[in-house]
Amino acid sequence: MPANPSGYFSSQYFYGGKIMRVFETIKAAVTPMQAAEHYGLRVLPNGMTCCPFHKDRHPSMKLNKDYFFCFGCGASGDVIDFTARLFGISLKDAAEKLAADFSINPRPPEQSEIPNCHAEPTRDRERLCVCVLQEYLRHLRIWQLRYRPEKPGYPIHPRFAEAMKALPTVNHLLDCLLGNDLLLAEKTAEMLCEEGYTRRLSEYLGTLSEKEGDCA
Repeated sequence: MPANPSGYFSSQYFYGGKIMRVFETIKAAVTPMQAAEHYGLRVLPNGMTCCPFHKDRHPSMKLNKDYFFCFGCGASGDVIDFTARLFGISLKDAAEKLAADFSINPRPPEQSEIPNCHAEPTRDRERLCVCVLQEYLRHLRIWQLRYRPEKPGYPIHPRFAEAMKALPTVNHLLDCLLGNDLLLAEKTAEMLCEEGYTRRLSEYLGTLSEKEGDCA
C-alpha cells in the first residue's frame, strides 16, 4: 500500500467545512446514473450511455452509483462533477442544482451534530478510516477502467497494477469497518490509525489531488 505523506484528508476536511458537508450529502443521495437519466440521457441497463461531452455515436460513458467514466474522451468524476460539466456551472452551483432538482435538504449539520472526537473517539476514528478508504477506492476503480490494457500482452500501466493489487485489501478493510461486528470495526480502525496507515493513505491521496486535479 502507498506510504507517501501529504495530508489532504483529515477529520477537519470531513467535518470542518460547510461546502464539503453539502457535497457529501448530495453524493450520498444521488448517483451519476440517476442524474444522467433525470437530465435526459438514455442509460442502458448495463449503465452505458452516449457521452454528452463529446460527439459520441455509440455509448462510451459508464455510469454507476459512485462515479462516471467515458472511454472515449476520458471525462470522469462524481455526480457533482457530472452536473457541473453538463450545465457549464461551478461545483457549488451544481450541488445546489442537484439539491433542488432531487428535493434534497443540503443543510450542513449543526455544530452539535458534528462528531466530537473527545466524546466519541472510537466512532470518529472509524468514520475517518471509512472516508479515506472510500476515496482511495474511488481512485482505484477509475484506474482499473482507465488504464486496463487494451489487449493481452500490452504493457501494464502502474495505476492499473496498483488498482489490481490494492482493491481486494481496500474492500476487505471496508467490509470490516462497515459490517455488523462492532468489535471488529473498532479493532480495524485502531490498527489502521495506530500503524499510521490512515495518515499515510490520506497524505498519498493529497499528492494525487495535486497531480491529477479531482482524478476522477
